[in-house]
Amino acid sequence: MKIGELAARTGVSIRSLRYYEQQGLLTPVRNENGYREYSVLAEEQVRTIQLYLNLGLTTEQIAGFLHCVLKNKEAFCAEVFPIFRQKIAEIEAQIHQLNHIKMNLEERMQSILDERESEEAEECK
Repeated sequence: MKIGELAARTGVSIRSLRYYEQQGLLTPVRNENGYREYSVLAEEQVRTIQLYLNLGLTTEQIAGFLHCVLKNKEAFCAEVFPIFRQKIAEIEAQIHQLNHIKMNLEERMQSILDERESEEAEECK
């Protein structure tokens, strides 16, 4: 199938499909005219790539285990677990950072409210 057909079947842009190819995630055959020709398995491959991208993984991380996952079940791919652990650690660090920012904003808001109340009390005297 041609790249446009693969894009239509998967809902992924042609630009993204070309990027996946550059990253080594997709490997089409090149016809004599230079056009890309994708196998019938490419649709499943793109859907699998999208699944892992939606989990927040990078194309580099996905490239490390994609071929294993496509041939076997995810549970049998030793490369998957360390990447998932790393991603969870990254998410936990982001949550910690966001909680810290939230706390700082709440403190600033309270400080502003306290200052307003203090000024209003001064004006009433």
